[in-house]
Amino acid sequence: MTDVVFVFEVHQPHRLRRNLFWEGKVLRRLSKDELFNYYFDNEADREIFKRAARKCYFPSNQILLDVIDKHKHDHKQVKVSFSISGVFLEQCEMFDKDLLESFRQLSATGRVEFLNQTYYHSIASLYPEKEEFIAQVAMHKQTTKDLLAYTPQVFENTELLYNNTIAKTVESIGYKGIYTEGIEKILGGKSPNYIYTPKDTKKIRILLRNYKLTDDIGFRFSERWWPEWPLTADKYARWLAETKGECINIFPDYETFGEHHWPETGIHSFLQHLPDEILKYDHLQMVTPSEVVDKHASAGEIDVPEAGGTVSWADIQRDQSGWLGNVMQWAYYTTLRRLEPLIKEAGDDEFLRLWRDFQTSDHLYYMFTAGGGPGEVHSYFSPFESPMDAFVAAQTLLNDFEARLRIVVLTANEPFLFYTGIGKDNYTGVMAWSLKGFIKALEEVNVKAIKFHVGNGDFESWAKNSLKDKKLASQIKALNSEEEGGNLRKAIVEAAKKRYNTLNKELQDATQLF
Repeated sequence: MTDVVFVFEVHQPHRLRRNLFWEGKVLRRLSKDELFNYYFDNEADREIFKRAARKCYFPSNQILLDVIDKHKHDHKQVKVSFSISGVFLEQCEMFDKDLLESFRQLSATGRVEFLNQTYYHSIASLYPEKEEFIAQVAMHKQTTKDLLAYTPQVFENTELLYNNTIAKTVESIGYKGIYTEGIEKILGGKSPNYIYTPKDTKKIRILLRNYKLTDDIGFRFSERWWPEWPLTADKYARWLAETKGECINIFPDYETFGEHHWPETGIHSFLQHLPDEILKYDHLQMVTPSEVVDKHASAGEIDVPEAGGTVSWADIQRDQSGWLGNVMQWAYYTTLRRLEPLIKEAGDDEFLRLWRDFQTSDHLYYMFTAGGGPGEVHSYFSPFESPMDAFVAAQTLLNDFEARLRIVVLTANEPFLFYTGIGKDNYTGVMAWSLKGFIKALEEVNVKAIKFHVGNGDFESWAKNSLKDKKLASQIKALNSEEEGGNLRKAIVEAAKKRYNTLNKELQDATQLF
């Protein structure tokens, strides 16, 4: 028996506003709750979402509900899966709650599996530290549970980005399966139609997208130049029946069905009749990713080193170059990464949300500059006239956001690292990049470190030379280092808080950014 697994990728980004730089509207005075609509084009998002819902999401969901119901009492049932981004679910709640209810109905059938991914459809898995990646995965898992009454067990990283480190991280947080692209350079002659074990892992298994069969639907379905046009449900089911292996993973964008290929092409009729044609074959059945992992033994090990080996489903190279392939993409990515410690020190939910929305991979995808077929695909999805336009818009808005953030947290030129004594072995692992972060660190760090730095005059020196705040430096210097630990901590924290409140108000009034 060969298992056929259909997974549909569902994602729409919050699109950045395109013309604020050219219109001279950056660094405007705004309240914090106005920033989301200042940076992101809610009107464009609504228009695109409504169009895709009308042409794709509603009709395709209804087709799947009908075919699932049609076969619910049969020995072989219709089963499908979805990987839905958190930002898409946000847009369901913003623009059409009936669509969210439609996905809930699919979940309630008991024959639909939902995969986990990063909530913001980001490339946080490529960050050197994985805390942000793990946080976004946890956020997505909770949202899927809350909105769709489903707890995911299998993971699909953004755009199928994958390497050994990502697999080990995903295993460590409890997932039993992870998807990536079934590309030849990682298979070494093996078939994509089996499950495998990532290198240096124990329990997690890799499921591989059969990109050739997937692209027959996703890219070639309505192309009249294609020798196999027209692609019918019975023809495609025959191809599946003739394919060797234990499991065949078909993993297209859901927008394939009505948005990328319009209803007039017959794509909905294809989707409607395909399950019937598949189930006609005695040796084919439709299953979910979790069932595949539970059913089949690993057919071997897959080794995808993090350094230079990362794969994805994008473009001809099928690597990370779709998002990190040129200097514009790296500049935007580097700015994002540089803001992480400041965001965490700010302790502000709205700033955190905005920073994470800036991380959505689409913003980097639009900056792709290679030509040929891959360039045409990137251009098709992009709302910008050119990759350079995409970069100017994204970098301008991110710089605007950074300016506001730095005012709120009062950023220093260099971070303060807390030690309990001389030498690297005495480093506490605590650092502060801003006055706000410094206050938080003082409240939490070992009092031995506070005594050590006060005795050396380190706090005073940092305030004077890195924060450029002579007044705070003199206030700290005036504190009695002979105070007991608790009293010393309290005195420094109170002085820093008072100074923070004064400076924050002065800076906001002076810059008028809020």
